Amino acid sequence: MASLFSGKSPGPATDTPLKDADSHLAVRVRALTKTFSIGRRGVDKLLALKAVDVDARSGEMLMIVGPSGCGKTTLLSIVAGTLSFDSGEINVFGHKLHQMSSSAVTAFRARSIGFIFQSFNLIPTLTCAENVSVPLLINGLGRQEAEKKAEEMLERVGLGGRGGERPNFLSGGQQQRVAIARALVHEPRLVICDEPTSALDSQTGATVMELLRTAARKPGRAVLIVTHDNRAYKYADRIVEMEDGKVQRVYEDARDIAGY
Repeated sequence: MASLFSGKSPGPATDTPLKDADSHLAVRVRALTKTFSIGRRGVDKLLALKAVDVDARSGEMLMIVGPSGCGKTTLLSIVAGTLSFDSGEINVFGHKLHQMSSSAVTAFRARSIGFIFQSFNLIPTLTCAENVSVPLLINGLGRQEAEKKAEEMLERVGLGGRGGERPNFLSGGQQQRVAIARALVHEPRLVICDEPTSALDSQTGATVMELLRTAARKPGRAVLIVTHDNRAYKYADRIVEMEDGKVQRVYEDARDIAGY
């Protein structure tokens, strides 16, 4: 077990890409703070993240665990560039999100980050292939080529020949595989997952985790997962445990975490 907290203030941000000791990092978060306004008038404040430091290494699957409301989904949303933050530094594969404009973050997210949601978030009026092709279309690929690549990705996740079907004709596990195909089709460097197995049976969940672990092993890639599902812990390279808006500890071996 090792701590992520060095006891030192982060040095000045470096130019892209990361260099020397940081060259193996996919994500580097330093002193990250996030406050939410709550109450009817929004005058009350909730400190959701309290000077969080965390690293994710290139080529690894990092899991973030902890009780509901501890800040783990907030942390992942900020790293993904979908949620603003109060202060701190975020570096994703050498891109300093804390120094980028909102439009630049949006463009970076479209190119470099894939998302897998707990509720799948598939568009019911589109076929599976059309759902999977959405990130490619956003990045400017022509429709015909995008749907061809989508069909190839569906084949890779075990859904070959199902591209013309609509999601509501598939099982929950099959829909999750469509969501994985959509997240991976544009070959993002960072894949972010929110409870990817919580609605799945053990066998389907194992299949999903194997797919994600394979994605994480590709050079220059990483997978970050928020989960309450301790069945998934064994697939992690490391596990970050959060509580009350802080990182409490880091498990370098998933077998060390209580309950596994």
